[in-house]
This record gives sequence, structure tokens and C-alpha cells, in this order.
Amino acid sequence: MQAETMTDSSGFFDRIVQFFVDNQDERTKQWFLSGSMTPLIMILATYLYFCLYAGPRWMAKRKPFKLENVLIGYNAVQVLLSIVLVYEGIQGGWNGHYDWKCQPVDYTRHPIAMRMARAVWLYYICKVVELLDTVFFVLRKKQNQVSFLHLYHHTLMPVCGFIGVKYFAGGHGTLLGVINSFIHVCMYAYYMLAAMGPKVQQYLWWKRYLTVMQIIQFIIVFYHTLQVQFQPTCGYPKPIAALLTLNAGLFIYMFSTFYVRSYLRKSSGAGRRAVEVNNNRADCKPKEVTSPVQESDSRTPFADQQSKKDL
Repeated sequence: MQAETMTDSSGFFDRIVQFFVDNQDERTKQWFLSGSMTPLIMILATYLYFCLYAGPRWMAKRKPFKLENVLIGYNAVQVLLSIVLVYEGIQGGWNGHYDWKCQPVDYTRHPIAMRMARAVWLYYICKVVELLDTVFFVLRKKQNQVSFLHLYHHTLMPVCGFIGVKYFAGGHGTLLGVINSFIHVCMYAYYMLAAMGPKVQQYLWWKRYLTVMQIIQFIIVFYHTLQVQFQPTCGYPKPIAALLTLNAGLFIYMFSTFYVRSYLRKSSGAGRRAVEVNNNRADCKPKEVTSPVQESDSRTPFADQQSKKDL
């Protein structure tokens, strides 16, 4: 009985492996980092090991690297790549060729289909390159920025990119890449400007809205992929659409939690601290005995202004 169970289990996993072997995209399997997942797994394992263990230990007794020029150049390149991805994603299908309700993957070598496939591959490569975001945090000794959300996002996106290139280089799921690339144009532009120093940083009041844009992005992707489940004739794989929906839902939750913790609670906390400081100042002021005339004088506009100034 146990032998039969083991045979059934091995047969099940063999069928899964065979499914992925049979359904890989013949157009992309020879492209760089697209043939096998082994190189990507090695890259991600090295990335996590450095960012969580080796990097912090190596930097423990060292001064943080400044990297201003490196960051300006790196972020400028990311902005340009993201602009290219938005343009190619639109021209490769979302300018009217694709159906917003349901778009199957076109596995032919039609020029438009190949253009989208190349855009999916470039998106995947960009997600691998973006692992440097965390490496720079470690080298600058900003380990507080290496949060679970950051690591989860940067580790998962290359995996999603690989699956996209390997099996679904086009179709319904590519809208995520187009919107995400647009968000990254804004995000890396912000990082590039922030790396230019205090003279520019004083104008960067819009950081919190980058998080809002990311939340909106995942809300759009959530509903865009969810609708596939309610279309029986849709040719896009429903399990993949379901995974994209689930992933978008998780990101909505995590980014929303981050926004509340980083901006809403911080603002309310700062307000409460300001009130406490003002109350403490008022309590510490010596009380003076005033005459009725002085009390009436204290209600004049000048006195009101002075009291506000003290606060």
C-alpha cells in the first residue's frame, strides 16, 4: 500500500515536471537566463545570503559607503530602462491590439508577439538587476531599509519574471509589467534626485505618494486578473491568473500596512508628541498673580498672538 502511494506521488510530480517541460516557450528558452532556473536560484541565494548575513557582518566595523555618483548613474539607467519597458509594452499589445478583458498568449513569431516577448524578457532582466537596490542599502549601512516587504518583493519579482519569459511571454499578465514599469520611472527618478544631496532633497515631498501609486497598481492588477476566472472561454491560463491575483492581493495588504505604519501613524504620533510638549511647556511656566485689569489685558489680540507664539 505504501509503495503504491509513493508511486502515485512520484507520478504526480513527474506529470508536473513534464507539464512545464512540454509547455515552455520555444521562442525564449535560448535567451539569456531563460533556459534553466538554476542560475536564477543561485543568484537569489547569493543575494539573500549577502543582504541578511555576509553583508551586515562585513560592514559591521566599516564606515558606510556614500556611493552618490554610483546611485545617480544606477537610478538614471533604471529610469531609462523603465521608460523603454512602458513603451515596448504599449506598442507590443496594449495600444489596442490586446483585449483588456481576456488576452491569451500569442506563441507565434508574429512581429507584435515577438516584440512583447522581448519586452517580457527585458522586464525579467530588470528585476534581476534591481537586486542591487538591497545591496546598496547594505553597503550604505541602511539595514533598517532591508525589511521583509523589501526582500519579499525583490526576491519574488525575478521568479515571476522567469516564469513569464519561460512560459507566458505575452498575454493578459503583461499589463502588470507595463504599470509596474511606469511606477518605476517615478520611483527611480525620486531615488536619483535624492542621491543628489540636500539641495535637491528639500523638494522631494512626494515620497509617500510613490507608495500610494504602488497600492493603486496592485489594485488594478488584482481586478484585471480576477476577471479571467469569470470568463469560461478565456484562453489565458486561469491558474496563472489566480496566482497573479493572489500575489497582487498580498502586495495590497503589505504596502497598505507599510503606508499606515510609515505615514499615518507617524503623523498622528508626531501630532500627539507636539501636544504633549506644548502641555509640558504650559505646565512648566510659573504662574503669576494678576489683577483683574491684567487679566482683561491678557485677552487682547496681542496677548493671543504672543500665547500662540509661545506654543
